[in-house]
Amino acid sequence: MPRIRGATIEEHHEMVWADLAEAMRQLLLERDYDSINMGHLAARAGLARNTLYNYATDKHALVLALTQRAGRPTVERVTAIAARSADPAADRIAEIVGAVLEAFTDQALHLMFRPGSAPPDTAEPKGPGSPLHEIVVAVEKVVRDGIARKEFRDPGDVGLTVELLSGVMRAGAERIGRDPAALPTTVHEARHIILASLTPGPSAIMSA
Repeated sequence: MPRIRGATIEEHHEMVWADLAEAMRQLLLERDYDSINMGHLAARAGLARNTLYNYATDKHALVLALTQRAGRPTVERVTAIAARSADPAADRIAEIVGAVLEAFTDQALHLMFRPGSAPPDTAEPKGPGSPLHEIVVAVEKVVRDGIARKEFRDPGDVGLTVELLSGVMRAGAERIGRDPAALPTTVHEARHIILASLTPGPSAIMSA
């Protein structure tokens, strides 16, 4: 029977998930994603291959679980920002942009953008159950708040507007993935583009 590392089974599982996330980060620095298999991940995480299958049935399922776990702190942070209804909507959007792009300095989150990195029924990065879906829901709430307060223009189709703006965030996330040092500039420019598209006149852009 495998040795339990934590004080409880739950702690043990959390430690294994942390090891798997770190194993994936290390392997991505060494080889192409498509060439990574479950054997590589098990060996790098110090697990028997059979044990790894207790956590995920294949690499696709493992990637989905890892991105959900990696994204959870950011989802919680964004949800908390969105809930601050007394704050101006523009301030909340600007803070959310910074929080999300900062999160993408973690290579584990970039896995959700890789073609074929999720099973067919969950292939959409913004689909239900993904961190991006919950973030989009929170952003839509803030945009609707801003429209109701006349801070933002009414685009008619809020869902479409947020979906289009998410393309700006994805481009920013991919830029940061290639060059983490670009984070401050990317956050500043993403805020500028997003707020300029939402406000009816000159935007009150928060400084990066």
